[in-house]
Amino acid sequence: MTPEIDLTDPELLRDPAAGYGRVREQSPVARLIAPGFGPMWAVLRYDEARAMLSDPRFELSADSFMRPAVPEECLVYMRTMQAMEGDEHARLRRLVSPSFTARRAAAFRSRVEPLVDALLDELPGLAEDGRVDLLTHLARPLPMDVICELVGIPAEDRASWREYGAAVAAGWGQRFADAVPAIMEGAKAAVARRRADEGDDLISDLIRVQAGDGDSLSDTELVTFVWHLVLAGQTPTNLIANAVDTLLRDPGQLAALRADPGLMPRAVEELTRWCGPQLLTIPRRPSEEVELAGVAIPKGEPVTAVIVSANRDPRAFADPDRLDITRVPGASGHLGYAHGPHFCLGAALARVQTEVALAALLRRFPCLALAVPEGQAGRLPDPGTWRMASLPVAL
Repeated sequence: MTPEIDLTDPELLRDPAAGYGRVREQSPVARLIAPGFGPMWAVLRYDEARAMLSDPRFELSADSFMRPAVPEECLVYMRTMQAMEGDEHARLRRLVSPSFTARRAAAFRSRVEPLVDALLDELPGLAEDGRVDLLTHLARPLPMDVICELVGIPAEDRASWREYGAAVAAGWGQRFADAVPAIMEGAKAAVARRRADEGDDLISDLIRVQAGDGDSLSDTELVTFVWHLVLAGQTPTNLIANAVDTLLRDPGQLAALRADPGLMPRAVEELTRWCGPQLLTIPRRPSEEVELAGVAIPKGEPVTAVIVSANRDPRAFADPDRLDITRVPGASGHLGYAHGPHFCLGAALARVQTEVALAALLRRFPCLALAVPEGQAGRLPDPGTWRMASLPVAL
């Protein structure tokens, strides 16, 4: 019999790795149950999750997403690349992926570093009684600052874009819905600005492609892509906050990283495996009945890969419940950025900004420590995202 998991179980919310892990060792597949939602299939083991994410029969569509209510004029921009499959998705991915290679992200590092330094410069002045919230003053604004730099948003507009990013990072709700039209208007303005005056940024690159003879993004696709970047680009907020919290609670790993800053790329990969923010992938729906790990999944029923469980699967990772920043990533790697055709387009950029943020923070504040009582995690009870409510530290 397929086991069931209650998404509202306090123990699961407190420690999802342990909660899902117990069920994973009983069965590779489970059913997720939550009040107000229909049941959903959950893939708990690494190999099976990876196979599902790369199987074209498991499809994403607009029905896979919770969409906020937006004005009618925004609807044309709501169908992002993430909700597409097959040739349609492959075409858009092919057009934009050259701007998101590991090489391009590495070259962009020099533009991320001053953004991080500027935020860190402000921290001492923001401290109250020697404490400052790194979620509010570093992890939350940085991803939007990076997107603004990447896209080419002028300095005078970036404060507004930070507000958009905060609304997205805070999760679904009225604040998010209210921000969507403003993000789309900002994206349209950014495209118009760069069409009149090209620069060294992503929008200018894509406009130059439009001017060529080959395939290119339409204006609607270009605006949609910029808005999608804002939506998807907030992942480092929770990754950076989780990573700082984890390191400050593990003196041995923190000391090892301080002693050898060259370990940072490997540390970020391990921290993404260990405390990555996305617990569940966006649900896919099979286009036909599919047998998965011996379980028949009916056509059209939602299926998610439980990333937090797959990334702690002992079949894929040695001693998986131990954080080890010296761990050499395996050939297949963790599933923190999903897998398959919908592997996170911005993964390389997320890695770079997380590496830069952690390296600068640890270098500039050698006495950094958590400023929360022992035993308090300060986490939000979110079944889909492992995230902090705040991250107070002493500098």
